[in-house]
Amino acid sequence: MRRAVLLLTMSAFVLASCGAVRESRLNPFNWFGRAEPVEVDATAASNPLIPERSIFASRRGSKVYAGVPVAQVTALRVDRLPGGAVITATGITDRLGAHDTRLVLESSENGVNTYALRTLYDPFNRSVGTTRARTVTAGVRVSDQDLAGIARIRVLSASNALESRR
Repeated sequence: MRRAVLLLTMSAFVLASCGAVRESRLNPFNWFGRAEPVEVDATAASNPLIPERSIFASRRGSKVYAGVPVAQVTALRVDRLPGGAVITATGITDRLGAHDTRLVLESSENGVNTYALRTLYDPFNRSVGTTRARTVTAGVRVSDQDLAGIARIRVLSASNALESRR
């Protein structure tokens, strides 16, 4: 029992002496000093934690999309979503090896949005294959603000065009 009382008394004295160490250099919390206000340069307002360019962007810079129109557009769908719509177009290419198919906005005038269904081809693949193997699909999301003045959506290909009305 004497040992427990002695231990409790010693720990109380040690704990009470921490107040004196609070201001000394032995306390690691005092090693860097107090925080002080500093002026911030207004031109350096960017956040250093947010990268200037996307980590998914190409390291060589932005390239212009060099796709060519597909041979024929076979289907066009406009699906309404909260906040906009998704325009989906399906087409048939001339040959196999089509990749990176996109719907590219060509023009937006007189209430008509005109898109071109374009694709890139593998330069070494010249085989034709079946129609099903040459079928490609691409889509683009359009916001409600972009659809506000639009009455028709037209998708062009090399040989035909499909149109959807509101």
